[in-house]
Amino acid sequence: MSMLDTLLLISLLTVLLTGLGQRVTFIGWIATLLLTAQLLTLLLMGKLGYGGEIIDASFGFSILGQPLNWRYDALSWFFALITIGSALAGSAFAAGAWGDQYRKEGGNPGLLQFSIALNVLAMLLLLGSGDLLSLFIGWELVSWASLLLMVIAGGRASEFGMRYIVYATAGAMAVLAGLAIIFQLTGSFAYDDLAAVAPALNTLQIVTLTLLFFFGFGIKMGLLPFHLWQADAYAETPGPGTAFLGAISSRMGLYAILVVIIQLIGLVRLIEIEIPYSFLSLRDLLMWVAAISIIIPTFIALRQSDARRLLAWHGIGQGGYMLIGLLVLDPYGSAGGLMHVFNHATYQAALFLSVSAVIYRTRTSDLNRLGGLVTRMPLSFLVMLIGIIGLAGIPPMNGFVSKWLVYRSLIIEGMPLLFVASVIGTLGTILSVYKLIHNTFLGQLRLEHEHIREVPLSMTIPMLVLSAIVFITGFMPGLVLDWVGSAQVALGMPQLAHTLGGVESTQGSLDMIWVCSVLFGGFAVGALLFYSGNKAKRVHQLDNYAGGHFLTADVRYHYSDNFYAGLMHHIGSWYRGSFLWLESSLISVVSSLSGGAQLLYNSFHPALYLLMAITLSLYFFIG
Repeated sequence: MSMLDTLLLISLLTVLLTGLGQRVTFIGWIATLLLTAQLLTLLLMGKLGYGGEIIDASFGFSILGQPLNWRYDALSWFFALITIGSALAGSAFAAGAWGDQYRKEGGNPGLLQFSIALNVLAMLLLLGSGDLLSLFIGWELVSWASLLLMVIAGGRASEFGMRYIVYATAGAMAVLAGLAIIFQLTGSFAYDDLAAVAPALNTLQIVTLTLLFFFGFGIKMGLLPFHLWQADAYAETPGPGTAFLGAISSRMGLYAILVVIIQLIGLVRLIEIEIPYSFLSLRDLLMWVAAISIIIPTFIALRQSDARRLLAWHGIGQGGYMLIGLLVLDPYGSAGGLMHVFNHATYQAALFLSVSAVIYRTRTSDLNRLGGLVTRMPLSFLVMLIGIIGLAGIPPMNGFVSKWLVYRSLIIEGMPLLFVASVIGTLGTILSVYKLIHNTFLGQLRLEHEHIREVPLSMTIPMLVLSAIVFITGFMPGLVLDWVGSAQVALGMPQLAHTLGGVESTQGSLDMIWVCSVLFGGFAVGALLFYSGNKAKRVHQLDNYAGGHFLTADVRYHYSDNFYAGLMHHIGSWYRGSFLWLESSLISVVSSLSGGAQLLYNSFHPALYLLMAITLSLYFFIG
């Protein structure tokens, strides 16, 4: 039995125990222990060496003569590490006080733990796929497991879940069409066979396969214009589930793009194909889709008054940075894109959990009904502060390092417009995350929150561990770049030479150990000057101070409603015009389709669908 077998068996055991023990009050702690065992097993697999080594599963079988097999390389291991780590943080957060409160409100924390465990198993199978057919099976398992996690809250979550499954089904059909073309060309679904025939494919075949797979996998990733399902669906998922989905779920689309389009079809072929009547190659077109996916969702996040939706929209935008870096095809860009997958998962999970902690105490995520919680929930504030610094890409957190690598790559490779687009996205991120922390923790405390206190340790510990990872991997990015380098080798890309503190290059170096030391030295000087004075006057949090005057609690000074009104005045016209009209039209179409899908599902017995699927499969493979 290989280490991969052990990992998958523990994951399957986690699904079985959480499924059978949903009514057990301590099932959350059992799930947390089993996820910890999965993480330790995966880390032990990494100890065996990942300089290009592949670990095969000992099991495999065939479907209609087509072999299915599973194996892990450095890229699979890297994504699996993020998957299990994100699930562990969410499961531990939900295992204690949060789960007890969720149960009292009529929720089923056991079902939540089962849904997270099922998603982990599905993702591990997808990441371990050794051929295109097992990749498609894993892809579908991930899609349906994600749906379960999205709809368990009921109510509006079910509506948004059905919208998601309409998108997911359309994406699956595109992927299936691509597989049919590959089977016709090669007679198999083996990775090696596609890689062998790819250099001989003509332009039409390459374009067709690329667009089909990019459409299918891009839907899961939330790339524009296939993004309208994601923010609402993630926001309505119960808190720890949202943290898991926001951290890694949509990155399964990026993994599939990496394997099929970049590794097997080949990024060089995409660069060679010119788009008629333009100065763009097919690779450039995909990069601009990524750039637009950075900018538009980021500025839509500015308009959100719900903290969960604000973060969910940012999750769409951050995926653009990952893809644009990987499409540059140089060591710095690909390293930045891969590292950003890890970095984003750490601070996004921390941010969603901190928002869940605020909801746990205040019963709201409405940014217009919060404020001043910093002294009541100082640890949750610290987690959010570290998280937004990472999300904004500012030193000393890890998000700065991966964005710096992407920026540097775009500049060196002569892509100034894409660089500007990425920086514009970062500007919007900084503005919106300031709104998030300001309206939640800063400013004037509301009277109804005067007696709020910090959340229990079962919730603070997972948040603080994630925050520590965000800082440590920003201070010493070489820890993550070791894994990233191995993943680059697995993809057939040049490996980034790095140090513990960052990278050294004649065209621009980065040493985060030195940067952080200087930064904290400046903070120390500032703190010394601030606290050495004796002229400060303490103001109670129910009061405030502005413009040289003390404001008492009866004066509502806290500015949160219609935040960034001046900026919205400038960008609101184009948003309310063409873009909002197009967005509402797409939502109407998809809502109609999802309503029809739900009606169809409720009207017919599920066995009929199984029979239809088997019949179509037999026709596809035999006919």
